[in-house]
Amino acid sequence: MLKLATRLVLLAAVIVAGIWAWNYFFPSPQKVIGRNLLKLAQLASFSAGEGNFKKLAEMERLRSLLAGNIHVSLDVSEKHPLTFDNREELVQAALAARSAVKGLQADFSEINIIVNADRQSAVAVLVLQAKIAGESEPIVAPLKVTLGKINGEWLMTRIEPVKALR
Repeated sequence: MLKLATRLVLLAAVIVAGIWAWNYFFPSPQKVIGRNLLKLAQLASFSAGEGNFKKLAEMERLRSLLAGNIHVSLDVSEKHPLTFDNREELVQAALAARSAVKGLQADFSEINIIVNADRQSAVAVLVLQAKIAGESEPIVAPLKVTLGKINGEWLMTRIEPVKALR
């Protein structure tokens, strides 16, 4: 009876370890996309006095999350709508922003990810919350992020404001 109980415990442990390993090495598209979105918020955030090597390294990491032909349209400020039509424009603007302001803290909340039936494209709807150092009002903007699976990687292809329902 003790041998049977020991075997059952070992079998259960092997099953649990197998499930954990499968989820770790083969995460769902939602998990991968969620991690990439959180990484994007981290890379958009910075503080004053950041070194040039760190800036360049983070811009390279940012580049790795974006499709080459990404289209970005942001209305985070009524005075300054932003539009970018490719990855290099966006990366250069992000680099310039790091020189223009003292710091930025970005975060995404209310993330809802829908992977399309083809499992090659997805849409994430989320809320951007950003605070620019020295500014009193935070930026809060609902966004729609479209992603595509390109060369085996989930890359952002479009970022735009969520249209209000009428």
